[in-house]
Amino acid sequence: MGFKMGIVGLPNVGKSTLFNALTKTAAAQAANFPFCTIEPNVGDVGVPDARLDALAAIAGSKQIIPTRMTFVDIAGLVKGASKGEGLGNQFLANIRETDAIAHVLRCFEDGDVTHVDGRVDPVADAETIETELMLADIESIEKRMQGLVRKVRGGDKEAVQQERLLKDALAVLENGQPARVVEVDAEDAKAWKMLQLLTTKPVLYVCNVGESEAAEGNEFSAKVAEMAASQGNSHVVISAQIEEEISQLEEDEAEMFLSEMGLDEAGLDRLIRAGYELLHLETYFTVGPKEARAWTIRQGTLAPQAAGVIHGDFERGFIRAETIAYQDYVDCNGEQGSKEAGKMRAEGKSYLVKDGDVMHFLFNT
Repeated sequence: MGFKMGIVGLPNVGKSTLFNALTKTAAAQAANFPFCTIEPNVGDVGVPDARLDALAAIAGSKQIIPTRMTFVDIAGLVKGASKGEGLGNQFLANIRETDAIAHVLRCFEDGDVTHVDGRVDPVADAETIETELMLADIESIEKRMQGLVRKVRGGDKEAVQQERLLKDALAVLENGQPARVVEVDAEDAKAWKMLQLLTTKPVLYVCNVGESEAAEGNEFSAKVAEMAASQGNSHVVISAQIEEEISQLEEDEAEMFLSEMGLDEAGLDRLIRAGYELLHLETYFTVGPKEARAWTIRQGTLAPQAAGVIHGDFERGFIRAETIAYQDYVDCNGEQGSKEAGKMRAEGKSYLVKDGDVMHFLFNT
C-alpha cells in the first residue's frame, strides 16, 4: 500500500521544479526505485529505505522492491480556483483523490522570479490556498445537503448520518477553519472519509528556500514552522533547486554535493519521511533469496490486515505470522540465526505489526 500526495502551490513557488526533481531522481534510480509516469502530471516513485538494502544484503536477495509513493503535480490553483478560475474545478477534483497535500511555499527572495502577488509571504500564500479549498468545500457541502433532503425526510439512516456530519463540517468552515478540526467519533470515521472534503486532508508544508539556506532554513521557513505547529500539520525545508541539481548526478557525486552543502540527506528523502509521519504510516518487510520487499501499512494494523496488503487470500486464510524485529534480523545475520537465537516469534491475529518487522505469513488456501 503506497499513498498519494498532491503537490499544490501558487504560481512561481518552485512546485514544478520539485516535481521534476522527483521524477528525474526516480528515473536515475531505476534499478531499485523504478519510476513510471501514469499521466503527464503523476509520478510513481520508490521510497528509499536503507533497512531494505541491509536486509537484502544479508539474505542475498536477487531483487529489491521498495514500497511506493505517488506524487500528483496539481496545477491551476490560484486565487478564485473555487469559482473555476484558472483550471480550478479540474484540479480541485484531483486533490480529492489524494491522501495528503504537500503545499509548496515560496520561502526565497529572487528578483528574477515574479511572485503572483508581488511579495514573499509564505503564510499569506498558505492562507490563500486554504481559503480556496474551504470555499470549495462549503459549495460542495451545500449542494450535497440539498440532495439529501428527501432521503432525510424518509428516515434513511445513512442520509441522516451524512447530513449530521456535513453540518458539523459546515459549521467550522463558516467559522474560518478547515474541516480537519472536526472531532469525529469512531463509528462516523468511515462515513466522514467518504465525504472526501478537501480540507480534511492532512497538510505537509514544503518550504522552498534558496540553496544557501537549505540546511538551516530562514525567517520565512521559521514562520511556516510556527504556523504548521499551531495547526497540527507538518513542515519540511527543501531547496527545489538543489533537489533538481542532485537528480542529475550519479549517486557518489550527489553524496559529495550534499556534504558540501552541509546536508546529511536529500530533501526529497525528508519529504517522503515527513509524509509517512503525517499519515501515520509504517513499513514491514518480506525477505528471501528471490526478493527483499517493503510494504506500507497504517500504524495500528493487525497481522491479518498486514498480510492482506500482499494478497487478499493471505488475510482471509491467515493462520499466524513468523516475525523477526529488524534489528534482531541484522544482529543475528538473517532468519536462521534469528531462529537459533530465539528471536523469531509466532504471532496471531491480534498482533499489532511494528515498523521494521520482517514477516512470513502462514495461511490456509
